[in-house]
Amino acid sequence: MPTHRETILTALHTLLQQLPATALRGDVLPERVPAAGLLILRDGEPGEPEVTLSPLRYHYQHRAEIEAVVQSSDRDAAFDVLTASIGAAIAADRTLGGLCDWIEVEAPRPIDLPVEGAAALKAAVIAVVLHYTTADPLG
Repeated sequence: MPTHRETILTALHTLLQQLPATALRGDVLPERVPAAGLLILRDGEPGEPEVTLSPLRYHYQHRAEIEAVVQSSDRDAAFDVLTASIGAAIAADRTLGGLCDWIEVEAPRPIDLPVEGAAALKAAVIAVVLHYTTADPLG
């Protein structure tokens, strides 16, 4: 049975898969970026939890990351569409169907990456903070 943390990350990945871009989890950047863009979900760090007693609960602000990459002749517009679609999908369900308390997304810091003999890439890491509570830090 998957842990609560894994269930939340799987649900976030499933949400990203509903977007037009290709959504991967924990993979390396492929040689070719799909026309609609590429998203790679990184599990990130759960960080130090706040702990409450009676009943014992661990309150996490887990920081996952989404690597967003586009490659096209109009990469600025494509990147804007891709990041806006991520924001809209998360805003539509900030609890992932009740699996977590809240999801916050931080603004991307895009960079342009030249590619020899091809259109440049525009990429950013988008931090996603997942707020959730568990009864066991390993569960």
